[in-house]
Amino acid sequence: MSLKEEFEHYLAHKDELLARYPGKFIVIKDKEVIGVHEDRLVAIKETMKEHALGSFLVQEVTPEGEVACFHSRVVFHSA
Repeated sequence: MSLKEEFEHYLAHKDELLARYPGKFIVIKDKEVIGVHEDRLVAIKETMKEHALGSFLVQEVTPEGEVACFHSRVVFHSA
C-alpha cells in the first residue's frame, strides 16, 4: 500500500479520526490506525521498532483545512 493511499484513507475518515484522536499523531498502515502518540518523532521511533520506514504514515489529526502530512520515510537522528 502506498503512502498516498494511506493519506487518502486518512482524508476519507478524517471526521471519525478527529472525534477519536483530536490533536494526536496517528500511525496508519494498511488503512488501519496502528498507533496513537502525543509527538510525531515518538510515533516514528516507536513504529520503526516493528515496521520499516516508508511503510507507514504518521499524521497529525487536526480540524484545520490545511493538512500536514508526515511520511515515515523521513530519516532523523536522535540525540
